[in-house]
Amino acid sequence: MERTDFNQLAWFQAVAEERSFTKAAARLGVAQSTLSHAIKQLETRMGIRLLTRTTRNVATTAAGERLLRTIAPRMGEIEHEIAALTALRDKPSGSIRLTLSDHALETVVWPKLKPMLRNYPDISVELLLDSTFRNIVEQGYDAGVRLGESVEKDMIAIRIGPDWRLVAVASPDYLADRGRPEHPRDLVRHRCINMRHETSGALYAWEFEKDDQALRVRVDGQLSFNNSYAMIDAAVSGFGIAYVPESIVQTQLASGALEQVLDDWSPSFDGYFLYYPSRRQNLLAFQILVDALRHRE
Repeated sequence: MERTDFNQLAWFQAVAEERSFTKAAARLGVAQSTLSHAIKQLETRMGIRLLTRTTRNVATTAAGERLLRTIAPRMGEIEHEIAALTALRDKPSGSIRLTLSDHALETVVWPKLKPMLRNYPDISVELLLDSTFRNIVEQGYDAGVRLGESVEKDMIAIRIGPDWRLVAVASPDYLADRGRPEHPRDLVRHRCINMRHETSGALYAWEFEKDDQALRVRVDGQLSFNNSYAMIDAAVSGFGIAYVPESIVQTQLASGALEQVLDDWSPSFDGYFLYYPSRRQNLLAFQILVDALRHRE
């Protein structure tokens, strides 16, 4: 059998992860025609089809999916060992890819990241805003940021933010027209602004707790979003009650554009954690990022 072309394997991984030759070519910095030709060569050499192509998207075949699961972790290990070697230079350097939500970026990560980047100009960070739960090993991320309750057990997890909570808010006009809910069960008679999970596709069941009594309420309304900032704007515009992170709605509460309801039913949740597989610890640049983001009371 011919010697394995590792460039072709890496390019196949990019196409399989992006599910698009166009996006993969942009990620790799190569021409789309060059990338397509390389994948065809790989399939011909292996004697098996790895990708199915339509006019709209690209998907892995069963063989392609198996190959992706095999090479992705190993490619990641090679990349990070090489990056660890470059960290032996006088100045810490390297590239770090993180997946996180827009809320985590704005409230926790970005305020701490800015001074770190100024102090270490040879460290570059790529931030992918995404509310879905990514397999960071298979998809080439160095780490992810998620709420503590969502972190996989086989990952190293470092707390980077305090506990937080969701609060129910609505505009004064809406509350004057529809009344204030006194109990979470009252929400079924209100117009509520839903949040849809990107990963599962299900609508979020609002979680409440008081005096050790926990309730989950499925609400209904005219609008659903997958973004808390859009929910806040809809609530300010009078479209109903929203259940959003307390930290990002303080301006609207202080100005009177929104009012809080069911405050004594809003529980605290585990804050944000940075999570990553153990081998990421070997990279000096990554150690610097962890220390910068670490939560300190």
